[in-house]
Amino acid sequence: MSTGVQPNANIQTISFRRPTNKPAESTAKPKNRHGGLLQDQLRRAQRAPWCPSWSAALRILLLIRVAGAMYSGIEDCDEVFNFWEPLHYLYKGYGFQTWETSPEYSIRSWAYILLHYLPVQITATFLGPEKARLISSLCEVTFYRAIVDRINYRVGRYVFFLLLFNAGMWTASTAFLPSSFAMYANTLAFAYALEPPSSSGTRRTLFATLAFATGAVLGWPFAIAVAIPFVIEELLVAGTDKITPENQTSWFIGRWKRMVTSAGVAALLIIPVVALDTLFYGKLTVVPWNIIKYNVFPDSQRGPELYGTEPAHFYLANMLLNFNVLVPFALLALPALLITNKVDNKRLGERYQYADKSSPYTLLALRLAPVYLWLAVMTLQKHKEERFLYPIYPLICFNAAVTIYLARGWLETAFIAVTSSPYKASRSTLFSQFTLSVVAASCILSVSRIMAHWKYYHAPMSVTHALEATEVPRLLNVTGHVHLPPRVATEGRSKRHSDEDEHPRIDLSLIADWGLRLCVGKEWYRFPGHFLVPDGIRVDWIKSEFDGMLPGHFAETPRGGGLLERVKGTRVVPKDLNDLNKEAPQLYVDVAQCDYLLDMDFPRHPTTSAHEPRYVADSATWERVECQAFLDAAHSPLLTRTLWMPGEIWQRRNEYGEFCLLKHKANVGKKEREHTVRRA
Repeated sequence: MSTGVQPNANIQTISFRRPTNKPAESTAKPKNRHGGLLQDQLRRAQRAPWCPSWSAALRILLLIRVAGAMYSGIEDCDEVFNFWEPLHYLYKGYGFQTWETSPEYSIRSWAYILLHYLPVQITATFLGPEKARLISSLCEVTFYRAIVDRINYRVGRYVFFLLLFNAGMWTASTAFLPSSFAMYANTLAFAYALEPPSSSGTRRTLFATLAFATGAVLGWPFAIAVAIPFVIEELLVAGTDKITPENQTSWFIGRWKRMVTSAGVAALLIIPVVALDTLFYGKLTVVPWNIIKYNVFPDSQRGPELYGTEPAHFYLANMLLNFNVLVPFALLALPALLITNKVDNKRLGERYQYADKSSPYTLLALRLAPVYLWLAVMTLQKHKEERFLYPIYPLICFNAAVTIYLARGWLETAFIAVTSSPYKASRSTLFSQFTLSVVAASCILSVSRIMAHWKYYHAPMSVTHALEATEVPRLLNVTGHVHLPPRVATEGRSKRHSDEDEHPRIDLSLIADWGLRLCVGKEWYRFPGHFLVPDGIRVDWIKSEFDGMLPGHFAETPRGGGLLERVKGTRVVPKDLNDLNKEAPQLYVDVAQCDYLLDMDFPRHPTTSAHEPRYVADSATWERVECQAFLDAAHSPLLTRTLWMPGEIWQRRNEYGEFCLLKHKANVGKKEREHTVRRA
């Protein structure tokens, strides 16, 4: 016996004998008020544990995802240069351009970038250009509720909390990357794919196929590999259908026709994507094919391996960072299913319920398979990046949740075998304590990891923003372009004050004719993008020890030009960019031409070279505008640099450097004098 389960559940939805949320009421009337009270207490005791409704789950998830969009950093320079910068170009008419968005190579989809143009226009009007990646919440909640309804309410609850607090989902759900978009699409697709296959309707096949195809065509083409188990299930697994020798051929043909029809409808998505990319690149462009050709069929000089290779255990280490104690549960899902079939085969329902239908073990195995398939495919590639796992992040949580539930069944079976008392098993808290401990441990470690990202690595975004929040208002104040109250002038715009007069709005466009230049050297890959740099300040590179290809600038368009004017700029083939990762020295400027500089310094472990001097230490030339602590990971213990915990004992084990915004004293001083106006 498995405690708290219902033997007559619908097996074809793999409900694991889920108890009803509301027990059937007895038709017998209580003899007295004490009997009625006892019956009410019994009803409350039999209610299933809390599972939030779709709307409640959405509100809860939205709070977390909005917080993630506000406080998470940008961890991948590809996200900045291949997506945020092209989007900034569409929005403002200038920004950095990589070789991937050159019409000569065209392996980034403008259709995907254009999806975010309207949200940026809206947020810029009402909120400022902040990240708002909330589609993930809708997909995650739909996925969670599908698990509750189609799999099991306990598995659904585990998935909900694992998605809610997971460190990997905190990052992936708010990232502006095609792999994140593929994650959204895959999550929604699985919400439909969890329905049992059946020939009675096309809803499951069509909607799941459309979702998978959207993630692949508009996001990342390789993500379609996640759909392979679904296709196998759709074509070859009976599900709720009853197959007889008489109808076997017609059933097989019908399933294939339905799958091909759905795939044909989904393939129509390529038409608007190709049309938009052709418009932006100025020539017929099929970006999904260009991505596949570059990554799968490169020549001897080109290919993703130019940008680094990683060992086979790279993704395992990445999963341990983001999923901590869930990793063994996720990887052992299929073996756990096999064990359950041997030691507790009634866990998924009585055999008579699926005697003439597909086994729930077969159905569940196909839903667990995508994680293994994707990990195998990605691990075989020499070039590896954390974002390549994003498409299966929710599925990792699902696999782990299933294993936790199955392991709970083993404990129940063992307990009954030892005690010979199903009654004691039904009263024991051992099983709920086991599942609670696993889920809680994962959530706590994930929150600690999220805090580590904020405390240790958020400085580049905060320091870059100080140029707009503090330095530009100061320049306008000292030169007389605006008049700030003394308190605001000294503390900066970023400070909030209760008096409206002490916090005036400043027209930052007044700085546009100053010709200011912000430079970045060895910290180019931590530059958070032009959205955090005030309009009118140019960003350029200075030479560092890095000798690869850096982004150039898009062909700038007139300030008054609209989106159509900027489309002309996306068609310009830049002459300084190449796909061989070869350095382009013409992209550098002399450091003497820089007014501001973003740089990192590790005073306790300094490293200097001809191209990377300690600018922070050169106080005669450079003045600190804003500096914030940044973890020196190379000289900090593995545990304390991986997780954040409050308290001096934990923190003092780490080494820290400084990420700084520096001001060139002579250059900025000269421009201050040139732009000083007579105060009224």
